[in-house]
Amino acid sequence: MDFDDVDKKLLLFLQEDSKQTTKELSYKLGLSITAVYERIKKLENNGVISKYVALLDKQKINRDFIVLCHVKLLQHKKEYVLHFEKEIMNLHEVTECFHVSGDYDYILKIGVRDIADYRNFMLTKLTTLQHIASTHSSFMISEVKNTTAIVL
Repeated sequence: MDFDDVDKKLLLFLQEDSKQTTKELSYKLGLSITAVYERIKKLENNGVISKYVALLDKQKINRDFIVLCHVKLLQHKKEYVLHFEKEIMNLHEVTECFHVSGDYDYILKIGVRDIADYRNFMLTKLTTLQHIASTHSSFMISEVKNTTAIVL
């Protein structure tokens, strides 16, 4: 889908704060409320805007110990991959999971309270999954950049 400058600005504004009213957005964009509403509906209907969410402060909910865990499967069999991906969806500590190329098969982003909580997660959840050959964990020291915004 091609985006004009107004669509690009609108998407940026919505990514910054999706609770802005169409009236507020119309003022920022120099358009009528109806025009802004129609543009948003078009972007939603075309799947450009897939959903609206609330982003939580990880510190305030005590989930700011962030771990990147690299996972290697025993084999790259289709059944192993599908089973792992199905099971990982049930682990609420895992906020992101990427199937990647390279030395490892997956990279998981995990948010827990502290190192003890991560150890418990590893022992009682992750390492109980079938077909895992090895894991390698890296712990976040500081967050340099964290954005959900995509600039067009």
